[in-house]
Amino acid sequence: MEFFKIKRDIPFMRHALIFNVISALTFLAAVFFLVTKGLHFSVEFTGGTVMELRYPHAADQEKIRGTLRAIGHEAPEVASFGTAQDIMLRLPPVKTAAGATVSGEAFKAICASEGGTPKQINVTEKGQQIERTSCANAAGAEVVSLQRVDFVGPQVGDELAQSGLNALIMVVVGVVIYLAVRFEWKFAVAAILANLHDVVIILGFFAFFQWEFSLTVLAAILAVLGYSVNESVVIFDRIRETFRKQRKMSVTEVIDHAITSTISRTIITHASTQMMVLSMLFFGGPSLHYFAMALTIGICFGIYSSVFVAAALAMWFGVKREDLVKPVKAKDETDGAVV
Repeated sequence: MEFFKIKRDIPFMRHALIFNVISALTFLAAVFFLVTKGLHFSVEFTGGTVMELRYPHAADQEKIRGTLRAIGHEAPEVASFGTAQDIMLRLPPVKTAAGATVSGEAFKAICASEGGTPKQINVTEKGQQIERTSCANAAGAEVVSLQRVDFVGPQVGDELAQSGLNALIMVVVGVVIYLAVRFEWKFAVAAILANLHDVVIILGFFAFFQWEFSLTVLAAILAVLGYSVNESVVIFDRIRETFRKQRKMSVTEVIDHAITSTISRTIITHASTQMMVLSMLFFGGPSLHYFAMALTIGICFGIYSSVFVAAALAMWFGVKREDLVKPVKAKDETDGAVV
């Protein structure tokens, strides 16, 4: 399916140096922010306690931070999500206390700061009766409620981080082997460098803005790797096909023709995917927000790297027709003759 058809090939490779300089500068900026700022890992990796609170009015975050510091939490993280009434607390692990004790003491202190008393109430959610911790003032009005508590031990966090790194390494190795077998090692190296460029840039965004890096974000990065590889394979396949059909074209002309002939498909595929991801970003709620954000960044840069970076790198690595198309052997006229 094509929305439009370009009759004349666009000379993308004429500007390959410019595209790759832009990529190199963006890559170096991402590495700089990763080194200087680092990633803001979620409790899943660092260990600790996560609490979700709900207020009947806009919460005073500075007041909550002050209350938590007063009971011994030196660096509590307090942030709103969804609305100003919904608050998420992240408390670092306390060696001398269990997760349940930490969350209980924290909620008790916050409740006291609001002039209330903690109590257990029964509420109905999705047709089921569940018990929830609430805080009510002297008049019986609810001033804050505890919606959710999660605790992750430091050892579990380390194991999750190692498992995530192993998954990333396995994906990279698998991609290299697949492309080397299907095409040629020059394409494999070009594609993996372009795809790692996408990964580092996503991580750079998360480091610069200090967005929370969680397991869902890691899943998005792995999805971006696969998505970008698919785009690279489409272009490499068209390059191989053009080498076979157009034997008088130079390498640069073949790559320009391959990219130009797949532009319509690229726009349709990425636009439809991006619409779905944007719907998750705007309507998916806080649990999907950073997952969708990572996918959005990855798709945008994935188009750029697959089309311009990977193809340009393959050209500079010296890819040629003989790498992809086996030469036809001339038939020996004396074959089978008896002298």
